[in-house]
Amino acid sequence: MGRYCITFAPGHISGYFKRVDGDSVQTTGSLGAGIVIDKGVRVVMRDAGKTSIRIGDGTADPWLIRGVLSELGVTADVQVTVGMPMGAGFGMSAAGLLATYYAANSVFRLGMAPDAMAAAAHACEVLHGTGLGDVAAASGGGLVVRTRPGISGVLSRMFPEDEIFAVSFGGISTHDVITSKEKMQQVSAAFPEGEPATLAGFMEKSASFAEKSGLIPQNLLPVLAACKTAGVPASMTMLGNGVFATGPRAETVLKKFGTPVSLHVSKTGPVILEEKNV
Repeated sequence: MGRYCITFAPGHISGYFKRVDGDSVQTTGSLGAGIVIDKGVRVVMRDAGKTSIRIGDGTADPWLIRGVLSELGVTADVQVTVGMPMGAGFGMSAAGLLATYYAANSVFRLGMAPDAMAAAAHACEVLHGTGLGDVAAASGGGLVVRTRPGISGVLSRMFPEDEIFAVSFGGISTHDVITSKEKMQQVSAAFPEGEPATLAGFMEKSASFAEKSGLIPQNLLPVLAACKTAGVPASMTMLGNGVFATGPRAETVLKKFGTPVSLHVSKTGPVILEEKNV
């Protein structure tokens, strides 16, 4: 008899960040702030004699999840459902890693504590250049402020009820940005002072950071300009070719450029939805 588990982990929109290189993968990461969102990655995992992984329609390469199972020394049948575009600034890599570790921990009774799973997922992101601070943020819910690199760097989690809208025009290579010394120097210079105490403060700092960082793709400039003209707090999804915005007119303005997705701040980090023997 094998084991079966369904897990979910939320995504994360980073508003601003600064890379920090430590003396290990656990002390390497980023400072910054972002929103843990209520859309993310759902993993259905079953114990199996041979590993089989399917992400969505099967066109995405499951190399990251395959690497986790190999590292853990287990084989499983895995079905992955991704709630937001991948590589587009919604933290789907971190969500996928967290959901996979939580599922494998249940199915194979590995006895890993939440901090251990978060640490393993963070190490994977740093080693492969898929992220720096998403795992630390998405390990819990909220609007997250991180003042130290790694999973222990969260200063605060706030839980505003405001609806957030996001529109995506595709991806940006996270690896190419976070491994570029020149771009990281620009990002560091743009990093805002102080920590936000409200969603409004976070949006203001995010917008300022995006403008100064040199990371905004040309096609996002008209979107952000329209938001600014309409008095809609908005910024770029870090790191992705997209915009997120708040306020009563956010959806209306973003609709002029694409199809906005409605999001809310997640109340939790990764969760087990179902587990049983089969």
